[in-house]
Amino acid sequence: MSTSTINIVLEESVKKAILSGQPVVALESTIIAHGMPYPQNLETAILLENKVREHGAIPATCAVINGVCKAGLNAEELKILATQKCMKLSRRDLPLAIMNQSHGATTVAATMILAEAAGIKVFATGGVGGVHRNYASTLDISADMIELSKTNVAVISAGCKSILDIPNTLELLETLSVPVIGYQSKEFPAFYSRTSGYPSPMTLNSSSEIAEFLKLKWGMGLNGGVLVANPIPKEMSLDAQKMEKLIEKSLTEASAQGISGKDLTPFLLTRLVEFTEGASLQTNIALAMNNAELAAKIAVDWSKLN
Repeated sequence: MSTSTINIVLEESVKKAILSGQPVVALESTIIAHGMPYPQNLETAILLENKVREHGAIPATCAVINGVCKAGLNAEELKILATQKCMKLSRRDLPLAIMNQSHGATTVAATMILAEAAGIKVFATGGVGGVHRNYASTLDISADMIELSKTNVAVISAGCKSILDIPNTLELLETLSVPVIGYQSKEFPAFYSRTSGYPSPMTLNSSSEIAEFLKLKWGMGLNGGVLVANPIPKEMSLDAQKMEKLIEKSLTEASAQGISGKDLTPFLLTRLVEFTEGASLQTNIALAMNNAELAAKIAVDWSKLN
């Protein structure tokens, strides 16, 4: 167990798995509360948990329910996130949600914090936050970047969200000494698309290699997270150039409407779903499922090593 002072409640199967050294995969909850419409969000949450189980690990969806930090949710708690208004929680927001006894969906940063507090080393998400476009005028960088620099959790994603500035996000990750591993790919993925035009800093080709890398890194006292960039399956990949045009259009709309900060990503994702007539939503679900599968395999190999 972690020495964290965060009071976190573990769902029974998660608790048993952690105490016995069995593989566990953390899952975020913003994809439920802020990433998709109902009922697709609840259906996807259940599918992701089942995908983790299919590949030999125990899922631990993280959130704050009535001010209580949790790793592993029951059916009623998942439905709360899918149907009720919830705070969007990053590191800075956790104390407020606890103090106000609120419901809160955890971003990548907050999920990493709860995962580490629970003793979970592997976490599957869709895409991480990063450096936003037009950074020079907005100074908008996701807290996910800072969390990756200091929290010992491996994050499996389809790269960073394609609405971001990918080269500057990669540059910042290098500056923060965060290893970025391309899974079976020498090119960093662009969320909806397999290709971005930018190389992955390193490439590993199996879950066992990734687990070994994690063990060596943390065993050497090199604290901080690892970003595993897992390209979406070819059959679900969307055309990168077409998506870039739609992203630019969505960003222009957001700017005209004064939408920024925490509201920007949900707005952009919603507009992309509308522009693509639902194709981007299906791709979002597919890449999240793909990441959950790889995360479970890494968690299984990690548990064998430890």
